[in-house]
Amino acid sequence: MSVHDELTSVQRCLDDLLRSMGRLEQQIGGGLDMRRVRADADHLRESVALLRESAPGLTKPPRPDLVSIPDTPYDNSLWTDSDDEGLGARDRHAP
Repeated sequence: MSVHDELTSVQRCLDDLLRSMGRLEQQIGGGLDMRRVRADADHLRESVALLRESAPGLTKPPRPDLVSIPDTPYDNSLWTDSDDEGLGARDRHAP
C-alpha cells in the first residue's frame, strides 16, 4: 500500500473509534475516564493530520509536459501508400 492509502486507512479506523466512543459515552456517561479517552483520541486525530501534512510523497506529482496538437490538417502525401481502413483501396469500390 502507498503512504496515502495507509494514512487513509488510519483515518478511517480513527473515525470508527470516535463513533464507537460516542456510543459508549452515551451508555456509561462522560466521567473522568471517558474524558481522558476522548482527549487521547483527539490527540491521535491531530497527530494523524500533522503526519498527513508532513508525509513525503503526498504532494501531487508534477503534471507531465503537454503536447499540443495543431488544428491544421495533415499533409495528404503522408497517406499515399496506405489504404483507408475498412474502405478498401481508393481505385476500387466497396462491395
